[in-house]
Amino acid sequence: MDLSGGHAAMDYDEHARTYLRFILFIKLSVVFLVILLGGMAYFLV
Repeated sequence: MDLSGGHAAMDYDEHARTYLRFILFIKLSVVFLVILLGGMAYFLV
């Protein structure tokens, strides 16, 4: 990611790490929900 020319007070490395952790959390949440709904469809119907 090229973040040159940004504001000096902004911690762009930390921002990028936080964004990547957020994306990982969303992916894991989607996988969990798919497994949960699949299990509910199989066991509750």
